Amino acid sequence: MNDEGFVSKLHEKPVIPKSNLALVGIYFIKQAGHLFEALNYIIENNLKTRDEYHLTDAMMRMIEEGEKIKVFHVGNWFDCGNKESLLETNAILLDRIAETNPKPQKFPNTIIIPPVSIAYNCDIADSIIGPHVSIGEHTIVKYSIIKDSIIGSYSQLESAVLHRSVIGSDAFLKGLSQSLNIGDSTEIDFS
Repeated sequence: MNDEGFVSKLHEKPVIPKSNLALVGIYFIKQAGHLFEALNYIIENNLKTRDEYHLTDAMMRMIEEGEKIKVFHVGNWFDCGNKESLLETNAILLDRIAETNPKPQKFPNTIIIPPVSIAYNCDIADSIIGPHVSIGEHTIVKYSIIKDSIIGSYSQLESAVLHRSVIGSDAFLKGLSQSLNIGDSTEIDFS
């Protein structure tokens, strides 16, 4: 940053951090045309950082050409780059919205332990859900116990006992007691 509060240099994921400031991936670009020109420039000139084209390099090109980039501070930054930090962030956010969330939906023979976020159009029965569980839309959960987990949309879980797990969208899981990280469109049947 310079004395006027504008960005003077950007560096993509430095091995040794140069300051306590970080880009957190939220940008408001007023000069979109200038950004596209900078992106074209780095691509046409094959200017890569660690074998990749980075938005940071295009923004640095804009600064070099005289564009003024100002920063804003965020109250919290959550790194969701791995399973553990993603689940921790999910729990923090669920705790924050617990007071404003309406009462959980009712499901047959199911116990909901808040805080949870269950999208509409889910079919849940004969299960225990929570605390700290997020479930995407159109997901089916039967005869399962799930806590501290994230379940994607259009997934189906049956006879599963999960804790500290991340299940992607459109996944099928039957008959397991475990902590998992399963990607989208996966099918696992342990029965």
